[in-house]
This record gives sequence, structure tokens and C-alpha cells, in this order.
Amino acid sequence: MRAFVIKELTGPGGGVVADVPEPAGAHPWADGRRLLIEVHAAGVSFPDLLQTRGEYQHGAPPPYAAGGEVAGVVLEAPEGSGLVPGDRVAGLTIWGAMAERALALPQYTVKLPATMSWAEGAALHLNYATAWFSLHRVRFQEGETVLVHGASGGVGTATLQLVRALGGRSIAVVSSDDKERMALQAGADEVVRSTADWVDRVRDLTGGRGVEVVIDPVGGDRFTDSLRSLDVGGRLAVVGFADGGIPTVKVNRLLLRDLSVVGVALAPYAERYPAITRTLNDTLERMAADGRIKPLVGRCLPLEQGAEALRLIERREALGKVVVEVRPSS
Repeated sequence: MRAFVIKELTGPGGGVVADVPEPAGAHPWADGRRLLIEVHAAGVSFPDLLQTRGEYQHGAPPPYAAGGEVAGVVLEAPEGSGLVPGDRVAGLTIWGAMAERALALPQYTVKLPATMSWAEGAALHLNYATAWFSLHRVRFQEGETVLVHGASGGVGTATLQLVRALGGRSIAVVSSDDKERMALQAGADEVVRSTADWVDRVRDLTGGRGVEVVIDPVGGDRFTDSLRSLDVGGRLAVVGFADGGIPTVKVNRLLLRDLSVVGVALAPYAERYPAITRTLNDTLERMAADGRIKPLVGRCLPLEQGAEALRLIERREALGKVVVEVRPSS
């Protein structure tokens, strides 16, 4: 089968399209349960870029097929998974999605409604699972205001849609006109520019109080300002470090205004509390079916341009989700 294979850990340029054997056995994270997918589209995200340099804690050694998310048709499914051959699905692969067939994780795979395209399906699970779990971890409540960093990217647009669907108000942080348009399309109530004094603008928009929640997949230098933008008792979810820098926090800032900083890592949480995956999957399936969430795909590239898909993430040019079409849409 054809796949976009990372042959050396030198970045996106270390990948080529090549013929490789079909996947054998089960995914290493699937406890022996084999879920084989005929891939139509693969989602590309920041962890995929990190893997190409050996900088991701869950990466695979080369050579491996890139891509952590998949949308396609079930070919083989384990008993008790609720899936059968022929089902349209979207799920996580961690690696291996940019191939004609891939092994997925049954515990992180959902049925895809007929109203959702393959490209949209490839943009569904990781971003919306991350966004939903982030809001779950900070105990988001209806009526609260959420500040969203990286608001034009995959996780950001998913968070904006979920906040609106769950009855909250969102303020998006972006850096350009194009990114502002994407954030507004995703449902942002307000937009502020990271290139200006956005903390003061956030305070103006909240009557001087600040927001109840910050969702931050960016990290870097803006972390301290994120704390400053919180109301008393506010909560900040640490989702990732797309900016490249891992910030530190002086805990006196937390003490003085009763703030909380919460890490967002679904895998270890689900290992300790496995029921969370069923709640998550049921929620994503229901909200996708009734149209309350609909992934925004910014770029859709062919398998031969797998390296460019990764470079869009590297250059921080992604608007919405970057998707690789493994089987071109008819």
C-alpha cells in the first residue's frame, strides 16, 4: 500500500511517499484489539510535526507513516467495540494515518455521520476531544466567558464551536485578518489581536473583571498575560506549546487571585478513569450528528504533498485543520 513515510527524524523533509506493507496485528495502544481502517483522509496536527523530529513523547521510530488522525471505512473491528465492517468512522491513530490502511484506537474512534465529509471527519476527533476535555478539566459552566488562544487553528476553532454549543461566550486571540475571519466563522463572539495590548482589551470586554477560563494550546511568552486576563477564581487550561516555549508560573500569582492552572492530557486521565472515553465519544457523535459541531478544514492536500501539510503547521500558517487526502474525493 502507499503511505507518506518518515524515513529519518529531520523534520517534514524526511518523509517520502513509498510502498509499505499493510498493518499487521493491532495498534500498540489498543490492548490487542485490531481496528483496521480503509483511509480516505488523514488529519495533520502539531504532534505530527514534533514526531518528525523525534520530539514527541509518543512518537514512533522511523520508518513510520505520519498522521495521527483518520477518517475512513472500517475493514476489521474487534468484538465489543460497537463498530462493524462498513462503518464510516473518525478516530485517532497517533501515527500511521497517511496510508491507504491504518490501525486505529477503538477507544478513540467514533461513527461519522453521513452529513460529514471525509476531510471533516479527519479533522474531528483529536481537536474536538482536546477541546471538550479542556473544558471538562476546567469545569466550564454555561454562561462563562472563555478566552481561546490559537483560535484560528484546529483546536482553537473546535473550542470556539464547543463553547458556543454549550452556552458560553468566547473571546478569540488571533494575529491577522485571515485568522480573525476563521475565528469568527468558528463562532467567536469577540476577537482580540495578539499583536496589540490584548489583556486590556479583554478586560474592556468583560467589564474590567477578566474571563473565567483560558484555553491555551500556544504557551510561550503570552502565558503570564493569560493569567492577568483571568477573573478572580479563574482557570487556565494548559493544552500545548505551539509557540515552542514552555512557560513557568510564579505561584504567588495564583495565590493572590485564587487562580488555577490545569494540565490537559487525555491519555493518562483516561487510563485512570476509563469511563471518560465513553462520555467523550458519545458527546462527539451526538454533537456531530445534530450539526452543533462541524470541523473547519483550511487546507486539503494530496498524499504526495504530505511534507507541505506538515510545513503548514511548522510555519504556523494553518487556518482550521490541515488534511491530507489519501483517496481523492469522487
